[in-house]
Amino acid sequence: MKILSLGGIIFELNLPDKNGRFANVSANLETVLGYLTVSPHFGTLVGRFGNRIANAKFSVDGVEYQLAPNNGNNLLHGGANGFNKAIWNVEPWQGDDFVGVKLSLVSDETMQGFPGTLQCLVTYQLTDKNELIIDYTATTDKATPVNLTNHCYFSLNGFQKPTICDEVVTINADAYIPVNANLIPTGEIAPVEGTPLDFRKPTIIGERINKVGDDPKGYDHCYVIRQKKPGELTHCAQVTDHDSGRTLELWTTEPGVQFYTSNFLKGNLKAFGHTYEQYAALCLETQHFPDSPNQPAFPDTILRPGETYRHTSVFKFGVTK
Repeated sequence: MKILSLGGIIFELNLPDKNGRFANVSANLETVLGYLTVSPHFGTLVGRFGNRIANAKFSVDGVEYQLAPNNGNNLLHGGANGFNKAIWNVEPWQGDDFVGVKLSLVSDETMQGFPGTLQCLVTYQLTDKNELIIDYTATTDKATPVNLTNHCYFSLNGFQKPTICDEVVTINADAYIPVNANLIPTGEIAPVEGTPLDFRKPTIIGERINKVGDDPKGYDHCYVIRQKKPGELTHCAQVTDHDSGRTLELWTTEPGVQFYTSNFLKGNLKAFGHTYEQYAALCLETQHFPDSPNQPAFPDTILRPGETYRHTSVFKFGVTK
């Protein structure tokens, strides 16, 4: 694995296939300028609030905060000056059964406009069990929304095929968050049963992808993970690429996971011999629900002084014969 201090980006994640041939399964770009100007968050850490906030505004304790929109009228992934463009402090780290890095960042009110100063620590561990463990912690000196995640774009075929449409996905969720045309939650939590969003059993991604969404079509939905209790590390999803044999299993402590099939890629990004066409990769972004600060029925995302934000996700990789 290769990590950049810019954005805490997972630049490469090289995995063997069933024949022992290694390939990078994480979408990346060739230049720093690309990550600062045209990258759709390839491999980045996302904050201070992942996913969308309607009209780029919210209220905390009766005080309204208006941020600068960067996705139509809405705020996406913290805004134009998000954690993906910050230079993180990086410290090498290793133990008996892992190697990794600790990344730290101080985000004050001038960075994005969120209230307070947020102290963030994110750790990446690559373990002897072929796991990538990402731990997130944060503290604040003023009440603020927090929803951190990683935006890795995975192609278990190693970008040897133009899309991930023949990869097989399972998602441990009975419900999802319906959204409007601007991808803002309607406030409902709806069952996946009887819809093209039902991945409770292993399903080929391309089987129903043209039945989902408007323009562009594809998956870009937050799933409500079936947890026994909030904050418990829970199996979230599984992905299998039968041609290469590569597999990915995901566990998280978060209540939701955004399943995104890179619908907005249009073939205009190229790197290392790859052209990133629509559906070139998939994202599994573990997180709280979109627009939570404006949705009182959703789990609370307000972090207060004296509290510690915690979030763990475990990506376990393997091969089938």
